Amino acid sequence: MRKLNFQLKQLCKTSRDGSYTTQSNRHNILQKMAEDLYKLGFRGMQAKSIKQKHVEALINQYKQEGLSIGTLKNRISVLRWWANKVEKPQVVAKNNEYYEIGSRTMVAKTSKAQELDQQKLNSITDPHIRMSLELQAAFGLRREESIKFIPSYADHQDHIRLKSTWCKGGRERTIPIRTEYQRAILNKAHQLAGRGSLIPSQLSYVQQMRRYENQTSKAGLCKMHGLRHAYAQIRYQELTGWPAPINQGPSSMQLISGQKQIDLNARLIISKEMGHAREQVTAVYLGR
Repeated sequence: MRKLNFQLKQLCKTSRDGSYTTQSNRHNILQKMAEDLYKLGFRGMQAKSIKQKHVEALINQYKQEGLSIGTLKNRISVLRWWANKVEKPQVVAKNNEYYEIGSRTMVAKTSKAQELDQQKLNSITDPHIRMSLELQAAFGLRREESIKFIPSYADHQDHIRLKSTWCKGGRERTIPIRTEYQRAILNKAHQLAGRGSLIPSQLSYVQQMRRYENQTSKAGLCKMHGLRHAYAQIRYQELTGWPAPINQGPSSMQLISGQKQIDLNARLIISKEMGHAREQVTAVYLGR
C-alpha cells in the first residue's frame, strides 16, 4: 500500500466523524483520491503534503469525467475534511463557486413516495429487518437509523429520540409520535428488541445491513428511501391542510400570503424531523 493510501486510511480510523455510512463512503472516496493523484503524477505524497495544486488537479479530473454536480460537491466536501484534519484548511476554497461548480436542481417533478407492501414485507424472514422497514415507514427513518434503532432508548412516550451515532452527519434529532399506528409499531419494536437494538446480538451493524440488502432485494422491496418521501408528504398535508405540490397541491406561486407562512413553517418542521439542516431540501420530497 502506498504511503498516502495508508495515511488516509489511518486518518479515517482516528477521526470517526458522522455515521458509519458517512465514514465508509469518506474512506472509499479518499482511497480513490490517493489513486487518482498517483495517476496524475503526484508520487510520494503524504496526507499532510496536500496543496492547492492537488485539489485543483483532482477537481479538474472529475469535471473531465463528467461527474454530476452533486457528486462533485461531495468530493470537495471530503477534500475539505482531509485538509481540516491535517490543519491545512486553506488549500480548499470555502465556496464551491470558486471551482465553477453550479447549483444542483433540488426540486422534484414527480413523487418518489412508496408505501410498504405488506405481502412483500411478510416474505422477509428476519423479524428485525421487517421491524426496521416498519419503522422507516412510520417515522421516515433512514436505513441506518432503522437498523441501529434501540426502542428502550428512543421511546419517550410522545416522541422518539435518535442517537447522533445512528444519524447522517451525526445530527441527533427527535420525531413526534402522532398516531396510534406509530405507537403500535413502537410497541412491537419493544417486544422484539427488549433492551437491545434491532441488530441481532450475534451480528455487527455491517452484517445486518448486508442481510437487509439481501432480503429486501429478494422480496422485491427496492428504493426504500421512498418511505421517507411518503412520510414527508403525509406530514406536509397534516401540517398545512393541503397536498404537497408534488401531489397536485398548490405550488409556491399559487399560495397567498398567509398560506406561504404555513408552507414555510411546515417545511421547517419536516426538514428537522427528517434530519436535514436546510428547508430547501424539502423540495426533493415535496416539490415546490
